[in-house]
Amino acid sequence: MERRNAWKEYTEEEVEELNALSREYRNFLDEGKTERECAKLAVRMAQEAGYRDLAQIVENGEVLKAGDKVYSVNMKKSVALFQIGRQPMEKGMAILGAHIDSPRMDIKQNPLYEDTELAFLDTHYYGGIKKYQWVTLPLAIHGVIVKQDGQVVDVRVGEEEGDPVFCVTDLLIHLAHERMEKKADKVVEGEELDILFGSRPLKGEEKDAVAANIKEILKEKYGIEEEDFLSAELEVVPAGKSRNSGIDESMIMGYGQDDRVCAFTSLLAMLEVEDTEYTTCCLLVDKEEIGSVGATGMRSQVFENTVAEVLDRLGQYSELALRRCLANSRMLSSDVSAAFDPIYAASYEKKNAAYFGRGMVFNKFTGSRGKSGSNDANAEYMAQIRGILNEAKVAYQTAELGKVDVGGGGTIAYIMALYGMNVIDCGVAVLNMHAPWEVTSKADIYETKKGYVVFLKHIMDR
Repeated sequence: MERRNAWKEYTEEEVEELNALSREYRNFLDEGKTERECAKLAVRMAQEAGYRDLAQIVENGEVLKAGDKVYSVNMKKSVALFQIGRQPMEKGMAILGAHIDSPRMDIKQNPLYEDTELAFLDTHYYGGIKKYQWVTLPLAIHGVIVKQDGQVVDVRVGEEEGDPVFCVTDLLIHLAHERMEKKADKVVEGEELDILFGSRPLKGEEKDAVAANIKEILKEKYGIEEEDFLSAELEVVPAGKSRNSGIDESMIMGYGQDDRVCAFTSLLAMLEVEDTEYTTCCLLVDKEEIGSVGATGMRSQVFENTVAEVLDRLGQYSELALRRCLANSRMLSSDVSAAFDPIYAASYEKKNAAYFGRGMVFNKFTGSRGKSGSNDANAEYMAQIRGILNEAKVAYQTAELGKVDVGGGGTIAYIMALYGMNVIDCGVAVLNMHAPWEVTSKADIYETKKGYVVFLKHIMDR
């Protein structure tokens, strides 16, 4: 049951649309390399599309009605958008849910140290990475430093032409014989992922003169003291912009496409759809890469609380209405899938793998081995989705995440399924997933965005 490559069907007009979407997506990747940056960008795009801050509506005692568009920001790291439909919310919503955090390295709270006149910043990696992939790359630092008086200093160093970049050093091959005999997960240890930060000593200083010079620079350029690292969130990410990939420019290479490729397409679909019969919702959440934990992750009660606030502003709130709303909703857990790589074919089962160019990918279940930790979507729900996508001529495929007993992974789907709603994983196939530079197909991005629009418009009619 092979799916056709979508490129073979496109008209010239569709290719132009596809390329325009890809350019917009690359800008999104470049501007939003952290969850804070993505949330800020999403809010700006939402405001331009007529969305209003739910917090201000609640504070002013305003009421909501059908057609209203609102957004809610949680701790500057996650965003929920709602467009109110004509039907009561207890009949359910159409929900797209993606995550905007990505694997990276976080700078520790007490990071700066000097060793043999080289200064380093200590880091702790975030999410599932192959540590050896992060050495010798040009790296940038993004984030915020919050001073004791509450002043916020935005940090983004390593992206502009004149900026310095940073790196994790590696041992030269001539001296690495013993190290090369280690297992891949031990070639570079987590505590060795320290950022080379400087080498110039401060004149007149004898002890830790390089670190002293860095402290002077930080104070002069950013007005911060070393102690301000205690209240900082600084993320180390690959420096540089996303690029077209392939001699035919059919692909995109960039950092953080898991899961910002689905966040972008979900957000665009949400902003495009108008005049909905049922309420639509788009979630852009944090912490998925470490189990959706914490106040900004999907396991928190923030989404449930936000839905309650919306119901209250509509004059529809009750505990039963909230429960019915969540249970009757239908959701796409908008997350990426592993694209088939013929170089590593032994890790995939070809009939049930995702392929570049064949459209959006549905994973009926994720989890690992005996479907442990999985959300296993109902067949009836998948049939409904097939119906609306086939009618709209959206290219799609189904897949599993590698061979049985080989692979495994999870998304936010199982968390949302706890409410009793129908949920299935659906997104874009990615090569090099969780690597510093990931690759996606422009055709798959285009088809996924189309599919998300169709889902928001029609899934609740079924």
